Amino acid sequence: MNVMFRSTRNAGNVVTASQAVLKGLAEDGGLYVPEYIPGLDVSLEALADMTYHETAYAVMKQFLSDYTEEELKYCIRCAYDEKFDTPEIVPVHEADGAYYLELFHGATIAFKDMALSILPYLMTTAAKKNQEDREIVILTATSGDTGKAALSGFADVPGTRILVFYPKDGVSAVQEKQMVTQKGDNTCVIGIRGNFDDAQTGVKNLFGDKALGEELHRAGFRFSSANSINIGRLVPQIVYYVYAYGRLLKRRVLKAGEPMNVVVPTGNFGNILAAFYAKNMGLPVGRLICASNENKVLYDFFESGTYDRNREFVLTTSPSMDILVSSNLERLIYRAAGDDAEKNAQLMQELASTGAYTVTPQMRERMKDFCGGFATREQTAQEIGRVYQETGYVLDPHTAVASSVYHAYREAQNDTTPAVIAATASPYKFARSVMEAIDGAYGQMDDFALIDELSKLSGTAVPRAIEEIRNAPVLHDRVIEKEEMEQAVKEFLGIA
Repeated sequence: MNVMFRSTRNAGNVVTASQAVLKGLAEDGGLYVPEYIPGLDVSLEALADMTYHETAYAVMKQFLSDYTEEELKYCIRCAYDEKFDTPEIVPVHEADGAYYLELFHGATIAFKDMALSILPYLMTTAAKKNQEDREIVILTATSGDTGKAALSGFADVPGTRILVFYPKDGVSAVQEKQMVTQKGDNTCVIGIRGNFDDAQTGVKNLFGDKALGEELHRAGFRFSSANSINIGRLVPQIVYYVYAYGRLLKRRVLKAGEPMNVVVPTGNFGNILAAFYAKNMGLPVGRLICASNENKVLYDFFESGTYDRNREFVLTTSPSMDILVSSNLERLIYRAAGDDAEKNAQLMQELASTGAYTVTPQMRERMKDFCGGFATREQTAQEIGRVYQETGYVLDPHTAVASSVYHAYREAQNDTTPAVIAATASPYKFARSVMEAIDGAYGQMDDFALIDELSKLSGTAVPRAIEEIRNAPVLHDRVIEKEEMEQAVKEFLGIA
């Protein structure tokens, strides 16, 4: 039986999985969600002996049910190949009383690779399935990692073009260089003067602009998204939590049926939502611990039931979490409202008009699996230093936020359930913040000297993704005002 997908804002807007992947965002501004969350059809015991590829197929076939077995296995095989620097794809590293799920072994050394390696294949397959002959224009806003991972995935893919907007002063030096050195005749990267929320809002507005959509249609183009609003991003993220459970079974940390907690450094809420979907598929997940930095809008939401983005935007050392509008939370709100699209649409309208909304007590009860915590910049740096000094393991600032929050949670709750912490980026991507946290004396060195020093200190090789950009020329140097985004899109497509 095919799983169909509905818009969170219009119960009558129903599409197949491949159509949802192709569209990215629903025409009414809502996000596509499955009509129901299907269960795993393999036993928990079997997970212990399954490869990443086998786990990916077992999970994704349940959601992407209008893809044939041959199509889905082709997408998985092409995505999870030698682009990853380990055949495991996602190693689980035990350190400091927790299990770090290393999601950074792909081409751009961040967790976005896990989904953005497969999305181009899912999307081009969907285009063929739906007889789509227009060129697909991937329009994406990034807080640092999605941009490069999407660019890497879609570069020179026939029938696609990709345009990435990023906040000019809101990403790390390595993140920016990864993007602005991107090759590919179909790629474009533009900095905007503003923050990530400005970029994300601008992209959403372009998707919702019917006149622009008609203009693109006449010119032979259609928009789609590589942001986590696309269900084709979310479904592949479910896989690695299921795989992690299998690894803990294999190591006899758990027996089948025993729960694991999941800790996720959270910005746009997609990564932790994937863990929630895994739990609803039947994976034994206990608490979903949502870790925030000083932009703690999600922590405050889980504490109070009120989501309020009316606050100062803080630039931190964990820039991929510097977000005040967590788009994927809408998928959880829709579910907590009893799959009530009308109620969800009302709350999203309140957010758009006032910057805040409050959920009902009943809705809060349906979200009780989640709890929040946050770490300041100082606590994040302290955690990097502490974990390195005590174990020799080096965390990036995002993972350090999660680690700090987890240890505070475990102490406060006395919860000894084995915990998987999503390690979302390589420390090499944030070498300056990492090395200064370990020893302030490193602050005088340039970024690539710090990277070499990090390699010596950690005993790990500098990732290929870093070596590739060390001396790469800048190919994208345009910076615009946020109001100029539509014009920039038209110029990129040659329809200005």
